[in-house]
Amino acid sequence: MSANELAEAGVATVYEARGRRGLVDESFEPLLPGRAIAGPARTALCGQDDNRAVHEVMAHVRPGDVLVLTMPEPRPVALLGDLLATQALARGAAAVLVDAAVRDVADLRELGLPVWTRWRRVKGADKNVRGAVNVPVTVGGATIDPGDLVVLDDDRATGAAPHRALKKPSGLRASMTLTSSAPSDVRREPAAGPATFAPPAGPGPRRAGR
Repeated sequence: MSANELAEAGVATVYEARGRRGLVDESFEPLLPGRAIAGPARTALCGQDDNRAVHEVMAHVRPGDVLVLTMPEPRPVALLGDLLATQALARGAAAVLVDAAVRDVADLRELGLPVWTRWRRVKGADKNVRGAVNVPVTVGGATIDPGDLVVLDDDRATGAAPHRALKKPSGLRASMTLTSSAPSDVRREPAAGPATFAPPAGPGPRRAGR
């Protein structure tokens, strides 16, 4: 499946189709609500409270990449601001996932680069530790390898779909088909449509004694 198909499917569908694996279980804030993005991960593992690795990873960014910026312990320190975001956009990055903070939020929104962040803080990062680029990183309990397809949308939870999953997309396509083929009255007016879950039969409710 293509990145566009995964983005259309969305985080929840990809997560369920993959057997409820790969979910980044943190409340990341999308700075541009309404966007749905999927693309191969380009990772930067920064030194603690340091963003030198973010500067270094920019040379590796390719069109369509999702930048995943992390450090050993997530803290509200800004790894990304308007200058680095401008570089990422110029190199064709599709989105940025920041397991730390960002700043220059108004400018980031004006740039139009979709960014998901754990915090918004002005506190700046150092530039003393080289860190590492294109290495496996862990975000919200999920391991993301370079090249894994990362799916982001408004659920504020991010699903990571390894590129290997694309070789056997039948489960995901089946889930997408099931969702899209649901009766319109269920999707649009669930109160009036048929139930989507039937509880097991059992005794009726007990009447309170008088």
